[in-house]
Amino acid sequence: MQEEYDALMANNTWTLTSIPLCRKFIGCKWIFRVKENADGTINKYKARLVAKGFHQKYGCDYTKTFSPVVKPVTVRLILTLALTNQWPLQQIDVNNAFLNGLLHEEVYMDPLPDFLPFDSNLVCKLHKSIYGLKQAPRAWYERLTSTLMSFGFVNNKCDPSLLVLNTIAGCLYVLIYVDDIILTGSSSSLLQAVISKLHSVFALK
Repeated sequence: MQEEYDALMANNTWTLTSIPLCRKFIGCKWIFRVKENADGTINKYKARLVAKGFHQKYGCDYTKTFSPVVKPVTVRLILTLALTNQWPLQQIDVNNAFLNGLLHEEVYMDPLPDFLPFDSNLVCKLHKSIYGLKQAPRAWYERLTSTLMSFGFVNNKCDPSLLVLNTIAGCLYVLIYVDDIILTGSSSSLLQAVISKLHSVFALK
């Protein structure tokens, strides 16, 4: 719980503010999981703060929610290209991915249980999307793709979760499935350079 709270604070996820007139705020709760290794031994205990998105009202604290994910046929096509040309493949995962999404709507949430002092006049005004919000996947997708596009990538017209970079050094393909990302391309150095750029923006593993 402390690790999750520290990540929320480091990411400037919210600010405490007084309750606005005529605005409703949503609740939140802790979700606990035990992550196991392949052999069944315990890898780690995980706690995540989740917003009660079912309290949200359309047009008030959310609008668009759709977030594309890469199509299976696109995955097969790119993996076939990689295997045929013997390109390097790299899979990366983003820590606390949804916390990187920027909110465009005003969303207010109950103060964090067990960590913030209770004050009936204060709520958390969210600046970043957190897990459980209806627009969280879309906000994260927009943040990730806009970052990649600032590196020179372009969206594929047939599949918006496939981004392509063409340079003199070679070509690179990025497949996006929520917070799981696969990279491949004709240049190992270009691939590592893009991963380093991503790591300067997001916490990768």
